[in-house]
Amino acid sequence: MSDLTLLLETAGALVGAGGLGYAKHRAPRVYWSTVGLPLTWGRFTFSYRSTMEVCGLTVQPTGMRAFMTRNLARREVRPVPPKVRRVRPTSTGLRITLRLPAGLEPADVAASCERLRHAFGVQSVTVSGTRPGYVELRMTGYDVLRRVRLPRSAQPQGLRVPVALREDGTVFERDYRAVPMALTLGATLSGKSVYQRNLVKGLAKLPVGLIGIDCKRGVEHNRYAPRLSALATDPDMAGRLIDALVLEMSERFDLLALHGVSDMWDLPAKLRPVPLVVLIDEVAELFFVTSKKDEAARDRTVMQLVRLGQMARAVGIYLEVCGQRFGSDLGRGATALRAQLTGRVVHRVNDKQTAEMGLGDIAPDAVMAATSIRADRPGVAVAGDTSGGWSRIRTPETTPAEAAAVCREFAHLTPELPFLAPFRPPARQVVPPMPTVPPLVISQP
Repeated sequence: MSDLTLLLETAGALVGAGGLGYAKHRAPRVYWSTVGLPLTWGRFTFSYRSTMEVCGLTVQPTGMRAFMTRNLARREVRPVPPKVRRVRPTSTGLRITLRLPAGLEPADVAASCERLRHAFGVQSVTVSGTRPGYVELRMTGYDVLRRVRLPRSAQPQGLRVPVALREDGTVFERDYRAVPMALTLGATLSGKSVYQRNLVKGLAKLPVGLIGIDCKRGVEHNRYAPRLSALATDPDMAGRLIDALVLEMSERFDLLALHGVSDMWDLPAKLRPVPLVVLIDEVAELFFVTSKKDEAARDRTVMQLVRLGQMARAVGIYLEVCGQRFGSDLGRGATALRAQLTGRVVHRVNDKQTAEMGLGDIAPDAVMAATSIRADRPGVAVAGDTSGGWSRIRTPETTPAEAAAVCREFAHLTPELPFLAPFRPPARQVVPPMPTVPPLVISQP
């Protein structure tokens, strides 16, 4: 009987271990909540002081504290780590609020994120400054970017569109009020098109005008035609469309001057023009010319784009520029335009120089992260802004058919703008298949 009991206990232990292993790979959120969280919390609690000392995140105590420790507590005076103020578990990791002692700054903690990640045995550690003297360690217990699924509560509203998931489990939103102009870079098959589809899918549900510039004969943007107010499919047409946008920008500035305000959102709702989002796919096509006589038209188009990037935010015109490379090698005006694009999203790239084009001037620390994106992880990108902050993100898989279906569903939100009438895409007609005609059979006499 004892042998049978031992066998049953062994079998139960093996089944339990197998179940935990299955949950770790197939249901990581469940595994983290039941097993990973208690283990990580305990590891953090018992090794916190020693880990901070090894990582160089301690300072010498003040004279009064050293005196009290030496003479009253009769203990050895040791360096002081940041004080733990709050530990809050989440469904994906831990949020730990630290009070920094005098002599430490958030950048010191951020520089040790990789060492802290290995010391505490978590997937990633990021640092966020909450208020002066405090930072928040955001630990992620498992790879949330392996299978991305946005929460149901992440819905487009205002001018904010949820498009991806950060590595700390929070939602990455494209907020046009906060970051009006943006640049998205990525090599072929890096997931850049998937990012665009998620963006269009969210924008289609908002009361905004969508303008597409796709100089590859519209192969990407044609499917969004029911929701587009304008579409340019070649450089010549794109130049005329951009000129029309600059003229509309001037008229909107006249409206602001008439009412004595400096921002479109200060106007009464009944007078406020509709916001416009300009989606530019493969921006390099606007710079390339095949003959010298086309250079003047190219330079004019680029300069008009720079004008939009500089001033159009105040009148509700926003740029979303995408491409594989974007730098001075494209031609005159490229760096001037890039300087106006505040938001940066860089997918997997073919060389370090491309990553530096997108992130080097705003978040130098993110360049190495962008160059280390694996080829088998399409959709993974590094998102940065002019504040110097950056994070890894990944967009959920969205097929072209899904994005096109949303555009057809919300086609009634497409605003009718007279100045865009010459560029309005024709309604896409579905050609019915030809009826099958049975072959003619002639019987022999």
